[in-house]
Amino acid sequence: MSDTEIYHVPPEEHHHDRTFMQWPVSRIVHPDPAFLDMVQQTIAGIANAISRFEPVVMLAEKAHHGSARARLSESVELWDIPAEDLWCRDSGPLFVIDGAGRIAISQIEFNGWGNKQLHKHDARIAGQVAEQLGLEMIPSGLVGEPGGVEQDGSGLLMAHESCWVNENRNPGLTRDEIERRLLAAYGARSMIWSEGVRGLDITDYHIDSLARFTGKGRVLINLPSKFDSGDPFHVAARKTHDALAKAGLTVDAIPEPGNPRNRDADFVASYANFYVCNGGVIAASFGDDITDELAVNALKRHYPDREIVSLNVDPLGEMGGGIHCATQQMPTAATKLSIEPTPQELA
Repeated sequence: MSDTEIYHVPPEEHHHDRTFMQWPVSRIVHPDPAFLDMVQQTIAGIANAISRFEPVVMLAEKAHHGSARARLSESVELWDIPAEDLWCRDSGPLFVIDGAGRIAISQIEFNGWGNKQLHKHDARIAGQVAEQLGLEMIPSGLVGEPGGVEQDGSGLLMAHESCWVNENRNPGLTRDEIERRLLAAYGARSMIWSEGVRGLDITDYHIDSLARFTGKGRVLINLPSKFDSGDPFHVAARKTHDALAKAGLTVDAIPEPGNPRNRDADFVASYANFYVCNGGVIAASFGDDITDELAVNALKRHYPDREIVSLNVDPLGEMGGGIHCATQQMPTAATKLSIEPTPQELA
């Protein structure tokens, strides 16, 4: 196979053709109608913010288009592809492009985060998008979610073992075999693993709520403002930070909010769960003036040529996710990728 035929997932900051999102409607997942209404309004707010910068496609069954349209900007397009929940990063299509700029979908099978959430439609979304766009689906041989792995688009991945080397997703596969398949699915060459946390949240600790590549050799990470050695997430976050630094990456840390609007113990307040779109970065604010400002300033440092848009997305935090979890980018087909040596390979 020639270099032009090898598919890669480009970095998120490369130009997008569009953003995909999913309209949440499931009363099994969201039994409280008042909370579901808040979640839908939050998803509409994110879609409308992104649509200022690039086209947005909202995936929803035709029967729900009327209620969705009432909240969405006219620039947001609705496709008749049924969705139950909103987590398009995990159940939506993972787009790849080759050296000639051709586009396809790399298929990572979604099973409801290790069979934790019942679903009928969400596991079919990637295939239906591929059919709508006339794109090839390339099997990865993996069960999991793209929110569980981060790529820099230059050949390097990072992930937590807890959400991949797990019997609830990939029974019988070793870490080495999972790594081989992930590298092939993303068109990458090397990978940084950290332990993560098993069984304490629905995702088994997705990396995209903790640490994000913002360029080659550069990571933005969201760390606890006060370290608690008794909190498994705090311990895992520190281990991930140390693994990234040891690998030779530049690691820039943002503290979690100490005084957020939402004080629920299970609330996820992740500044790292932002989304990069054409000319903009859509990020969360949590009501702590100090850390909200620190987060905006950090994003300005990492993305100096993009507008930073901060949104209140607290309903997503109550569900354990954020803006990045709710979005999935489709890169512009003409984008060319150059896979250069990683810091580990140069060491």
